[in-house]
Amino acid sequence: PDLTGHEKFGLGNVKYNISRIHVTAVELPSTSISLLPGSGIKLVIGNASLTIDMNWNIRTWMFKDSGRGTVHISKVFVSAIFSTPLDNTSPTSISLTSCRTTSGEVDIKLNGKT
Repeated sequence: PDLTGHEKFGLGNVKYNISRIHVTAVELPSTSISLLPGSGIKLVIGNASLTIDMNWNIRTWMFKDSGRGTVHISKVFVSAIFSTPLDNTSPTSISLTSCRTTSGEVDIKLNGKT
């Protein structure tokens, strides 16, 4: 979905819109899944990266501008634990019991005029 909003800065409001958001690349070079006896599943993703392309525009009382942008997020690490109840009387379900995510670098490039 598009992201639209406004932020208040020293001289007034800045209205923004980020649209046509597309994930153009995902890299998962180190991924592992392991069983946790009696409790669930552990998923670990290491050194992942993600690239997103988008359109952007901003407007203030003084000027407006728009263009294309690219966001590259790298050195992403995710550790998640999912529980799988062993109760045979109910339908199988999986719930997220723990999740930790960190990212190392974010590179944002904005180009003017779409």
